[in-house]
Amino acid sequence: MLEDVSIEPMTESFILWRCLHGGPLSRETIDKFPSDGKVDWTTRRAINVPLLRKIVKTYGTCAILARDGDQVIGFLFFYPKILYSLKEAGGLCLQQAFPNGPSKRLVEMRFPPLEEIQDKTLTVRCLMTGSPFQDENPYQRRGIGTRMARELMRWAKENGWESIEAKANEDLDILYAHTGQAGRHFWGKLGFHIVKTETKPRFRGEFLTTMLEQAKTQNLLPEDIQNEYTMRFELT
Repeated sequence: MLEDVSIEPMTESFILWRCLHGGPLSRETIDKFPSDGKVDWTTRRAINVPLLRKIVKTYGTCAILARDGDQVIGFLFFYPKILYSLKEAGGLCLQQAFPNGPSKRLVEMRFPPLEEIQDKTLTVRCLMTGSPFQDENPYQRRGIGTRMARELMRWAKENGWESIEAKANEDLDILYAHTGQAGRHFWGKLGFHIVKTETKPRFRGEFLTTMLEQAKTQNLLPEDIQNEYTMRFELT
């Protein structure tokens, strides 16, 4: 039942080192990764587990998890902006190799404690509820993403961070499934405001056609659908 879904920061006791594309994950299933050859899971695990454990040990956590019983059914990953901006971090996608994902070098680097960081900003990397690639997703559009975002805001303020930034697109289902970035209206309802707009013609072909079809149903301007927004919330 959705009312039983708990929201809590990730701890060292369970490191969610890969995404939910195949469905919910638990202690029993997290290391039973697919052997389809699409992802080098052994290498990803060897980098992600020590990296995430080190970040959690240094800063307290780097993810808010949604649990339904022993199953993780949602997550919101975030990192100190000072780490996210490093070349060695790549794009910090847990399922991709560098430069889209973190490099092994990042694991070996020193992470400055919060008191040494001048820009105390957290950067949201991705948010997912259920699996957008499964035919049935009972967890999407049920308020779980909002609950995780509010928990991040609470945790960040209580632990000395001063602001949160998130990349956002227009609120199109296909963009959420592809990028893991929530829409600008999602963040706007939580009090985030746009501080930067960039037009990145990243998508084309059939993908772009689907984007245009979805945009039409929401009365969005075609020229806006490839915008990427940086949205910010001040905690102080």
